[in-house]
Parts: sequence; C-alpha cells; structure tokens
Amino acid sequence: MAAARALCKVGCSLLESPAARRSGTVSYLVGKGPALVSRRAYGTGGAGVRSRLLSSLRTGGGGRVLGCAFLLGGGLGLYQTVKLSVQQHRAEDRTQVSGGGLKLTLYQYKTCPFCSKVRAFLDYHGLPYEIVEVNPVMRKEIKWSTYRKVPILMVDDEVQLNDSSVIISSIKTYVINNTTSKEKNMSEIVRCYPEMKSVNDRGKEVVEYNNKYWLMLSEDQTAMVYPEKGMQKEEMKWRQWADDWLVHLISPNVYRTTGEALASFDYIVREGKFGTFEGFFAKYVGAAAMFLISKRLKSRHNLQDDVRQDLYKAVNDWMAAIGKNRKFMGGDHPNLADLSVFGVLRVMEGLQAFDDMMKNTKVKYWYRHMERATLNHEGRV
Repeated sequence: MAAARALCKVGCSLLESPAARRSGTVSYLVGKGPALVSRRAYGTGGAGVRSRLLSSLRTGGGGRVLGCAFLLGGGLGLYQTVKLSVQQHRAEDRTQVSGGGLKLTLYQYKTCPFCSKVRAFLDYHGLPYEIVEVNPVMRKEIKWSTYRKVPILMVDDEVQLNDSSVIISSIKTYVINNTTSKEKNMSEIVRCYPEMKSVNDRGKEVVEYNNKYWLMLSEDQTAMVYPEKGMQKEEMKWRQWADDWLVHLISPNVYRTTGEALASFDYIVREGKFGTFEGFFAKYVGAAAMFLISKRLKSRHNLQDDVRQDLYKAVNDWMAAIGKNRKFMGGDHPNLADLSVFGVLRVMEGLQAFDDMMKNTKVKYWYRHMERATLNHEGRV
C-alpha cells in the first residue's frame, strides 16, 4: 500500500514539474523508456497507442507520459492492494465461519493412523489447530488426562474429545450447525456420543463410543449433506471399515521384514518426540519388538503370509466401491470416508509398503486428488 501511494506521488510531481515540458530533461529521465514501453505494450491500445506513446516521449511530452505511467502504476498498485485486502478479509471470514471461532489443540503421535485421520479432516475443512506432539514413552504431555490414548482434541481449552471418529463426527456436526445458523455448542454435541466401557475377548477393558459414525443433524441438514439416497449409510460403512479393518493392515505391512521394521522406526523416531536415548532404544529394540508383534497381528486378523496381498485387496476394494464414475466416494468432493481412508494410508508414505501399494493397486489418482484437496483446504465453507 505504501509503495503504491509513493508511485502516485511521484507521478503527480512529474506531471507538475517543469522538466515535464522540456524535451532535453525528458530524454534524461526516460533513458531507455521507449524500448521498455514498446516491449510491454500493455495489450489495451494496440500499435497505435504504442506509437503515440513513443512519439510523445520523443517530442517532449515524455514527462507527462512518464507521470501518467507512475500514476497508472500507483493506481493499479492501490487497486491490487485493496483487492488483496478484500480477498484476505473474505478468507478470514470463511475461516471464522468454518471453525466457528473454535480454538483447537490436537495431542497426537505424528505417525499414528488415527491422528492422521483427524489431521486430514481438519486440513481439508481449513480449520486452524495447534499440534502437541506426545512422547510415546512417557506421555507426560497428556498426564492431565484420564484418557491415555491419542488423538485427543481440546476445544477452547474446555471440552475434551477422544477417539478419532468421535472427533471427526462432532466437529463436522458443529461446523454444519454453525454454517446453517442452528448453533449447538460443543458440550451439547459431545453428549450425543456417550462413552461405554466393556471387557473384550482378551479380558482387557476397552472404551467405545456410541453413535460415533453419525452426524447429529436435523432432517433438513441431513438432506443438504447427503442429497442422494444411501450416501449417509455408505459413508458410515466405509468409515467403520477404515477403523475396523484397514488400520489393522498398516503394522503388519510396515514391519513385514526386519529391514522394513528398522526403516519404519527410523521414520517414527525422526518424526516423533523422542530423547536421544529413547530414540536409539525405540529404533532398534522397538523395531525388533514390532517385527514380532506384527506376526501376532497377522495371526489375530487372519492375514495371508504375504500381507501385501491383503493391503492390495483392501485398497482395490475401496477403489471398486468408489467406482469409475466418481472422483471421490463423496462424488465431486471428498466425504468423511474419503478423509478417513486417506488419513490411514498416508502414514505409510516414505516406506516400502506405500511405494508397493501405489505401484500395485488402482489407488494412485484418487490418492493424489486427496492430497491436493487437503493441502488446498477445499472443504472450507
């Protein structure tokens, strides 16, 4: 803005100066001006305008032309500055509408597939959030919480959301209500996802959440979000599939061999929050442990000896569900199932399992479209 104003002032002073009326001074001020003007041309007046400009510069009217050029430049600068300012304000307004002014803090492990799901969702919708990387050994960053897993999303430093699918469903519910002027606060929304404790078949207490794949919407809102019959059920089905099946294929594939296990833990240590000793311990002892655990997981989930084949089949099943006539499962835009599957698969990037998946399945183009959609915050409303 200051530069544009300066150009305007220079233009005015040039127009008013005696030098503008003296051809000798004009040639000094302009220097190689004619060549520059003829090259730029500005595309609005054709050759006639360009020849008149050149003639004016050569015959002594160059000072006025130069002054006009400065004024024009300053004016265009002011216009572009105002335009940019308006665009920025509009973007800020959209962000405020999308996030409803929420302050979001995500406690995570970067390489956790459930945390990656949440990040994919927040990024796609353009919701600003802060990240607190949790030390996976001591977990002191979440010692204040009775819930000892990640992800945890804190909303306005008051409301704690646990479980990746609950986080996604509740924030999406909040955004839709906020944009349709039917406001619900987060405390009201969270009550729609009650916590239930039970004991699994291995005798371990587990926490589950009712309704976690549902969005808590009115009939009108539901019709707006899911305009075609079956869209809501399809989204919920594949969101659950990502949690109950796809995510369990990650560890057996990234720790498939001792070499892959070491490469995976090298990535985990590099991206995670480890001390020097913890990092060394995690890389070598952790890699060995996870290599053995992956064998148990393969048995528990009845995977094939070549676990890559299960990964390939799962990814191709997903692509078959999208079909050839849709860009995403959500149609022209990703839905919550797209974001969940993308978030889970993304944690393998940079590892051999990811490269093999991209080479041996049909997922590549969908995955690249998802990358762009989240990077560009295409879901911002």
